Formats: sequence, C-alpha cells, structure tokens
Amino acid sequence: MSAPHVKSHHPWWAQVLLFLVPALWSSNYLIARLGAEVIHPNALAFGRWALAFALLLPFVGGGLLAKLPVVRREWQHLLVLGALGMWICGAWVYIAGRTTSAANIALIYAAAPVAIAIAGVKVLHERMGRLQWAAMASALAGVLFVIARGDVHNLLALRLAPGDLWIVATTAAWTAYSVLLKLWPSALGPGERLAAIIAGGLVWLLPATVWEAMTAPPLPFTTQSLFLIALAAVLPGVLSYGAYSLLQRELGAARTALMQYLAPVYGALGAWWVLGEVPHWYHGVGAALILPSIWLATRRVAVR
Repeated sequence: MSAPHVKSHHPWWAQVLLFLVPALWSSNYLIARLGAEVIHPNALAFGRWALAFALLLPFVGGGLLAKLPVVRREWQHLLVLGALGMWICGAWVYIAGRTTSAANIALIYAAAPVAIAIAGVKVLHERMGRLQWAAMASALAGVLFVIARGDVHNLLALRLAPGDLWIVATTAAWTAYSVLLKLWPSALGPGERLAAIIAGGLVWLLPATVWEAMTAPPLPFTTQSLFLIALAAVLPGVLSYGAYSLLQRELGAARTALMQYLAPVYGALGAWWVLGEVPHWYHGVGAALILPSIWLATRRVAVR
C-alpha cells in the first residue's frame, strides 16, 4: 500500500460556501450596530425570522404539508433548535451589542469553533487529524491577532462587560445548535427542516417580542428598521443558515465550525464598506493565518 496523501474529495460548492457563508454571517454585526437605536433586539430577531419563514414557504410549504407526520414526530427537536439558533443566537446577540464591545464579542465567539470541534469528536465521533487541529490553532491565533490589533497588551487590557454574559450564553447555544443539528437526523429536506426550525424559533421569539414591546421605551417603526429586518432575513438568515446546514452534511460539524474564524476579517471589510472604518495591517496578518488554515482543515486524507 502506498503512503497516504492529502486530497480533497469535497464538491467545489462546499469549498466556495466555506468562504462565502462567513461573509453573510458578518453582515449581522453591521445590522446589529445599525439597528441599536432603530429597533429593539427581540423585534429585530422576530421580524428577521418571520420574513425568512415567509420567503421559504413558497418553496418548501408543499413538502412540509406532505410531511406533517414527520414534523409532529420531530417537534421537540425543532423547538429546541429554534430556541438555540433563532432566539438565543438572534435576539441575545443584539442585546449584548448594546453593552459590550465588538472585540469582546469576537473574543468570546472565538471559543465556539474549538468547542464545536471537541464536541464533534467526542459526541459525533468525527475524525480530526493533527493537521486539522494545527489548522484550528493557527486560525484561532489569527482571530486573536485581529482582536489584539497586533499588540498582546490590547488583548490583556480587555475587560468584561455586562453584555459579555449574553455572548457567553449565545456561544454555548451556537455550539449546542451545531452539534444537535448533526446529532439529530431528520426526515425533512434541508429547506423544509430550516423552515420548521425557524417556526420553532418564532414560538420562543413571539412572547419575548410582546414582553419587550410592553416594557421597553417605544421606538417608531421606520423604513430603516424594515430594511434591516429584510437584510437580516436574507443574508445572515435564510442564505447563511441554509448553507451552514448543507456544509455540515458535507464536511461535518467540526470542520464547518472553522469558517466562523473568518467573521472578524469579513466584519472589518464590511465596516470599511458600510461604515467607512478603514482596515489595518493586523487584519491582513489575521487573514493570512486564517484563510490557509481553513483550507487545510477541510482537506481529507485518502489512502491509496
């Protein structure tokens, strides 16, 4: 038998999505910042997922009706996934953004891919070789370099804020969502399952949104808030969550989670384009560490 060599067996679209989905996700950071004084967090999350559900329904509604027995059988899983992925990882991020910095959010979220990889190995029995673990360490170093702005003293100077507890909760929820999405197989198609999970999330978001409207200072509903809802429904909503599910099926939970490390780099580019915040040299160094690491971590070893 000849020596093992590295060869990618994944379809081309998986490699493309691996680098595209974080760009869609990072748009949510900009939406959160633009919407801080425009729309309340639960209202933004509820509008985002209600519109996403409406956009999906023409394509998957018939399939869901035909598979109602499956939905009834899986309803508990759908409610749990909806709470984790749409409510906690939706509204709670917007809440946290009001009392903590973007650097703190990125730093805490950097733990998620590592946690998902460990859970993927221990719970899902996915295989991660030394190359994949080394690539993950390199990607994590790239994220920390961006957060520290090239100076370790900046990293040490970070202080915890009240909103950080919300981000710790969302990081744990995203880890659980990613693992359970793979652990609980479904008889629904990818689009059908996403719509059903969104419906489960809306069950949790509705009372939270009503309570928020009754207790928070009123904010007028404007065209800007409607635009942010529409943007959140499409980019970090239907497109990113749907693609994430497809990638998990192809690459597994551990390798797919690595793409989250690209979010700070894409977030910096998005802030430059939308908010006029010019990227700095440390963003380039971070990207140089992260991009090849993700490519290496998603290569598969074949023996011939």
